[in-house]
Amino acid sequence: MRAHNPNELSSPGYRRTSPPDLESRAGPDDHDGLRLWLRLLTCCTLIEGDIRSRLRTEFETTLPRFDLMAQLQRVPEGMKMSELSRHMMVTNGNITGITDQLEKEGYVERLKVASDRRSSIIRLTPKGRRAFQKMADAHEHWIQVLFNGLSDKSRKSMFEALGELKLLAQTRLGSRG
Repeated sequence: MRAHNPNELSSPGYRRTSPPDLESRAGPDDHDGLRLWLRLLTCCTLIEGDIRSRLRTEFETTLPRFDLMAQLQRVPEGMKMSELSRHMMVTNGNITGITDQLEKEGYVERLKVASDRRSSIIRLTPKGRRAFQKMADAHEHWIQVLFNGLSDKSRKSMFEALGELKLLAQTRLGSRG
């Protein structure tokens, strides 16, 4: 009798594994910077994918809708489309499409700017604030559960290391401008 290989699909004890991720593209001979970059991307992709899935199944919404509502939650008086576009780093067209959907559902409203008839202020309605608060509470819980799997020391070290990387990237990439 042949030895059991859990990686074979036909094995009785086969356990499905995750598909290859971005990090699996790197080999042992690749430089540490590339391997680190791919690990960061993999972590971000896994976490974002989970959040997208949870928002879709638990709230029947998308991450871009959640992000737009989060921006508006921080500015109760509302924001112009161009401000939303800049904060979310997407085109005005994307913001318009998401806003149209949210407006139809009663989550946001458009208010004309008296001094500029072409501009509108977008803000959450009371219904939108309530809906967003439920999503935000769940989102916060998902993130806490995920990161509580790390020790306090690991979370602190990772936060500090990523802070260094952020500063380095801002300094180096900003100087290219």
